[in-house]
Amino acid sequence: MSGQRRQTPTIHDVARHAGVSSMTASRVVNDYPHVSAQVRERVNAAIQTLGYRPNALARATRTGIAQIGLLYSNPNSSNLSNFLMGAFKEASASGSQLLIEPTPAHPTPLAAVRKLVEGGVRAIVLPPPLCDDPEVFAYLEQEGVPSVSFATAAPRPDKASVFVDDYAGAQMMTRHLIDLGHVDIAFIRGDARHSTARRREEGFRATMAEAGLAVTDAFVAEGDFTYRSGLDAARRLLGAARRPTAIFAANDDMAAAVSAVAHGLGLDVPSELSIGGFDDTPVASTVWPELTTIRQPIADMAATAVSMAAALARHDGDEEAPRHANAELTLVPRASTAPPKA
Repeated sequence: MSGQRRQTPTIHDVARHAGVSSMTASRVVNDYPHVSAQVRERVNAAIQTLGYRPNALARATRTGIAQIGLLYSNPNSSNLSNFLMGAFKEASASGSQLLIEPTPAHPTPLAAVRKLVEGGVRAIVLPPPLCDDPEVFAYLEQEGVPSVSFATAAPRPDKASVFVDDYAGAQMMTRHLIDLGHVDIAFIRGDARHSTARRREEGFRATMAEAGLAVTDAFVAEGDFTYRSGLDAARRLLGAARRPTAIFAANDDMAAAVSAVAHGLGLDVPSELSIGGFDDTPVASTVWPELTTIRQPIADMAATAVSMAAALARHDGDEEAPRHANAELTLVPRASTAPPKA
């Protein structure tokens, strides 16, 4: 209709018209090598037919700036500041540009990924649970955008990833509590959508079994890695007739919530209740008493993920093989754990 304004064609329109991926069309627009003459001719013909003009982001790509997409799912996580600071530091050092998108601002996590891809990112860092989402991987493969899985507990051999051994970390914390003399140890699960949550619970259960200690349903509480879920779980565990002498929460936010509930009930930490967390986020050393936890080097891991994503972007995803970086975990004993009261 004459009254309608014609929509400006995008690189994705060009790709569809030429029958190629958006990444391939972008390579032609930015005069990258490793594109056959036949494909280049088809893309250029589509550009002429549609009247496509590269935007500023595409022009920036020609200058060598790697456009990296970065997502986060929980804006209240105590991990977020370390995650972003590590990413920003590496982006500055490597000459990359970060485009950051919160998934809660979209109807689905995939919609957040799609926005970054349509914005022209050449690689993307996927945090949990996106790093385990087959639908997200299928979409990125269709668009030709390489990804780095961040903090997954189930790294894929064909996808670049940065991770820790969550199972081993949970074993460290559980052994620590057992070595202190605890028998009645409860566990607060993380978000079931995260592979990390599953592996941490498996590590806890396996270590308890090795020590000949039972894990009853009454001593396992649901959580989702948020402080609020930790409050709910702690109220159930500590409000029962038979209380545990120690609680291992699958992350520090939930462990901090356990501490708050214990104080509210008049329980002394750690003489009447030992509390263990996971991650060593800032909250672990700001609550009282400071939390015994498993240190996960989030900032360093985020920097590594951005470095890997930048390399994938600059090589158009054509590296010989995906890289995998396994970061080291350490037990950090603090004042929230002690032998059980006699």
